Amino acid sequence: MNTEELKTFIFLSKVKNFTLAAEQLYIAQSTVTNRISELEKEVGKKLFSRGAKTVTLTEAGEIFLRYAERILELQNTSIEEMNALSSHSRKFSIGAINASYETYVKPLVDECLKNNAITSIKVMLGHSLDLIQLLQDNMLDMVFSAIPLKRAGYACDVYDTDRVALVCQKGKNEYPNGITKAQLCKIPYLMCDLTLSEAGLFIRSLFPKNHIFRLDVDNSSKLLPYLENGLGYSFMPYKLVKEKLESGVLEEVSLKDFTAPNVTTYLLYRQNYDISRFLENRFDRE
Repeated sequence: MNTEELKTFIFLSKVKNFTLAAEQLYIAQSTVTNRISELEKEVGKKLFSRGAKTVTLTEAGEIFLRYAERILELQNTSIEEMNALSSHSRKFSIGAINASYETYVKPLVDECLKNNAITSIKVMLGHSLDLIQLLQDNMLDMVFSAIPLKRAGYACDVYDTDRVALVCQKGKNEYPNGITKAQLCKIPYLMCDLTLSEAGLFIRSLFPKNHIFRLDVDNSSKLLPYLENGLGYSFMPYKLVKEKLESGVLEEVSLKDFTAPNVTTYLLYRQNYDISRFLENRFDRE
């Protein structure tokens, strides 16, 4: 299989139409058909189910799609690394969940870039499981994750532990004496999808199974503008909102009949990888 076949397969899986794929790739429809046919011959499986006007991925196609995307990403990463050799003698590829990036990774990146001109840094933001897969594919050097990795050949360090705080806009707290679990379901709660972490599972458990949230996103930092504008409440990592609490933009709501768990950030990397090369300019986390 070649790169063009993989790119065509991935694009067709998105647009689900041979004619549309050909038009947007600026190639003949017969070329799209031939590339998919050759790919199916090589893998020995039908990758698409053909309909009258659209195509859909088969079960084998769904599986192959994940690998095709990773193959192209590996290719792009290798080219980037070779190009970086000409101007940068040190290169780091870092993965981080969004909250960890704002709190831990960005200060490290800022410090590293400020102190030397020979370093190239690539940062990928995403969900813990996706980033862990990229680490295992050797596409990332290290990952700041909300969940641990317990696998031979990999180190899993507790990088930091934080607490979660229920916050809202300063002056918008309708529960100055504290809020109960029962009252949580009555407030305009803004949910951040942290279901892969212990804290995320706990927060979800505070609400009924099919509870409709006023807002539901998968990036805690994206909630901040809504909180600052007084549009609701949300549990947030304390260190992410510490400055806004101290400056009076947000305020914390005390919890009356329950306590929230801590949230742990894990630093994952291959055991033979010298993590100190990046962390040597470590900032004070206290």
